[in-house]
Amino acid sequence: MLALAALLAPWLGAPFAAADELQPFQASYLWYWHGAPIAQSNVQLQHRDDDTWVYDSTTRPRGLGRFYPMRPVLHSVMRLTPQGVQPLQFVATGSGRRHDANVTFDWNSNRATGIYEGAKLDLPIHPGVQDDLSVQIAMLWQLLQGHTPDAVMEINKDQVREYDYDRAGEEMLDTPLGRLDTIVYVSHAPGSPRTTRFWCAPTLGFIPVQVQQKRLNAVEWTMRIRSLKGQP
Repeated sequence: MLALAALLAPWLGAPFAAADELQPFQASYLWYWHGAPIAQSNVQLQHRDDDTWVYDSTTRPRGLGRFYPMRPVLHSVMRLTPQGVQPLQFVATGSGRRHDANVTFDWNSNRATGIYEGAKLDLPIHPGVQDDLSVQIAMLWQLLQGHTPDAVMEINKDQVREYDYDRAGEEMLDTPLGRLDTIVYVSHAPGSPRTTRFWCAPTLGFIPVQVQQKRLNAVEWTMRIRSLKGQP
């Protein structure tokens, strides 16, 4: 999840009251590879009319990352239903044609169609299936409801892949937003050598303040929050 992507007055020291409702936010994250910053991601969740939400992510290289040609821009339109997050449209550009995407989710016919990673997509879907960005908001929404995220299904190339989530404990982190208590969740796709850990801060509405991916026991990358602000 490159964009993992996901995350209210830069209120250093002013806690965001945890609630069971999703709230708009803007955030920036720094990506680290072997301890060196290589990119920054800026994300924004906006609430449109009624039950429609829009989540955007833009990533730009820093340091050694400037030698990497990709500049991914991701855009997801989704609907928040009583059952959870339901993606409607996902668009990805800026990383070359092989990685471009423009996918429409038709929940009347239960099919996802369009282009994903440069290839034509026409895939049957069922409730719970997410795109690369909506999966992050789906996790937030479940945590806000007081639940460890259920197994999440995400479009991956020409198939739907399932990711399991488990609670792995609690940890206090020093961040640019202050010293925060976090709950750690681990995501893993059966059969994959990779695991992803999310350090989620309950006082910030469970927005992740750190994300880290490992391949077996080796850290591949770490993403740490840099700033966080809300919208009126």
